[in-house]
Amino acid sequence: MAPQAKISTKKPVPKKTGAPKKNQLRGKAQKKKVSLSFTIDCTHPVEDNIMDVASFDKYMKERIKINGKTGNLGNLVNIERNKNKLIINSDTELSKRYLKYLTKKFLKKHKLRDWLRVVSKDKNTYELRYFQITSQEDDDEEDAD
Repeated sequence: MAPQAKISTKKPVPKKTGAPKKNQLRGKAQKKKVSLSFTIDCTHPVEDNIMDVASFDKYMKERIKINGKTGNLGNLVNIERNKNKLIINSDTELSKRYLKYLTKKFLKKHKLRDWLRVVSKDKNTYELRYFQITSQEDDDEEDAD
């Protein structure tokens, strides 16, 4: 006798053709609108008349790059001065670290980098502070007593 072929009683599983690919987003393809606000507090150097907030404001407006171009702020980035603070509001991706970089470049250009540093005060605020310089002689005198 010839061997009979097995007859399968299972139904074949249909292939999924409409499944989304891994790199394809599900649902809406719209991005969320980004709204960021950063503050740079220049109170200490402005009170001591070694820095001008107006020139810092102008520098930031000229140097901030949007989509790889400087001076391209448009309606995406708004910079306003509030006494001794500079407030930067952005509707596009803008890094707080990038603002620190530009602030340090401004200080270097005006030869203030030796006396001032840029310190993060909180999540959205930088502050310009003086370096705490203690002289070696003062420490030696205290040790001698």
